Amino acid sequence: MNDEELFDECLCCHEGPVLGEPAPEFSAVTTHGPMELKDYLGKWVVLFSHPADFTPVCTTEFIALAGVYEELKALNAYLIGLSIDSVHAHLGWVRNIKEKMGVDIPFPVIADLDMNVAQLYGMIQAGASSTATVRCVFFIDPEGIMRAMIYYPLTNGRYIPEIIRLVKALQTTDEKGVATPANWQPGDKVVVPAPATQKGAEARMKEGYECKDWYLCFKDI
Repeated sequence: MNDEELFDECLCCHEGPVLGEPAPEFSAVTTHGPMELKDYLGKWVVLFSHPADFTPVCTTEFIALAGVYEELKALNAYLIGLSIDSVHAHLGWVRNIKEKMGVDIPFPVIADLDMNVAQLYGMIQAGASSTATVRCVFFIDPEGIMRAMIYYPLTNGRYIPEIIRLVKALQTTDEKGVATPANWQPGDKVVVPAPATQKGAEARMKEGYECKDWYLCFKDI
């Protein structure tokens, strides 16, 4: 088997979404009523899965995500949760969080009992569990394109500020045509795309950027 055949075989065997390609379309029942992914065209979507309702780590995550809901909404980014539980279990858990912790859960939660969405998005990882979704986060842009994915094990909760940071980084890339360096935060310098030709490389050092070398230059935005 040559390299091209091996690459094609890997693509055929891949389960779940692929960066840079359209996010898998779906329709689902949620705590806010029926929805389709296409309902969110024109908006950023942060689709995340949790292992199960009425579990401790997931409860802390829901409370933390509720706390950043308005901040994400201001970025035109909308949270959608999911687990392989019934809508009645979701509603009971959401009401319990409100009653016991005093926190309203403002985002919809998909009831995925048939595992349709979980399978489409590769949320079930056999090495972790065959019956629960791991902690996935999918970032879908306003055109419906999958832009980023993060996976966590069942045992460890997510760092919620990273979700906000990544939405802002992706939006900055789209708006300014730049990349963001390691540990980038809004207001930091961004990376200028590296030149793709010898002529461009020779000219880069004279273009007024803060350059370490021709391939690594920064600028303020």
